[in-house]
Formats: sequence, C-alpha cells, structure tokens
Amino acid sequence: MIANYGYKDGSGSYYISIDTDKCDGCGLCVKACPENVLDVVEDPNDPLNDELVAIVVVDEIKKLKYTCAPCKPVGKDRLVEPCIAACSKNAISHSW
Repeated sequence: MIANYGYKDGSGSYYISIDTDKCDGCGLCVKACPENVLDVVEDPNDPLNDELVAIVVVDEIKKLKYTCAPCKPVGKDRLVEPCIAACSKNAISHSW
C-alpha cells in the first residue's frame, strides 16, 4: 500500500509517499533525514500488520514544503533527497 503524507496548496503538491509493502522498517531513512521528518512505527494504516514501517511525523505533515526544502535536489551537488538515497528498498518518493 502506498501511504501519502502531505498536502496540496495553491503553490503545488507536497507529499512524501511510502510504499509499506516495500518498506522493511530498517530506519535508515530516519537516520538520513536531517530535519527529523520520518519515524519508524508499527504500520498505522494496517491494524492487522504489526510490522514496522516508516511514516512522516504528524507534526511535520503540513510543513513538508518548508521542512524538506533544504534537501531538495540541486544541480550536481545533490541528485536525490537523503531519505530516498538511504532507502535500499526504493520505498520512499517525494512529489516535488
């Protein structure tokens, strides 16, 4: 299942999507995120699944445009966000 965390406003869509079928809850994305946007918990979207998955911290959902801005890919220096680069399962994506 794809869990979408974020919002849409007049300037665009700002979502972090996590594929809970791919995510193994390793926590590497949490460690890679300099803004502490991610956490690893039991899957809140599937009460029958007690596996750990990455989620976006509730307090950060409405601030992703600003909180994640420093990690946005820029030129040759950074081609991908740190959380995406850290995820060996390719379970995380950003919409912007």
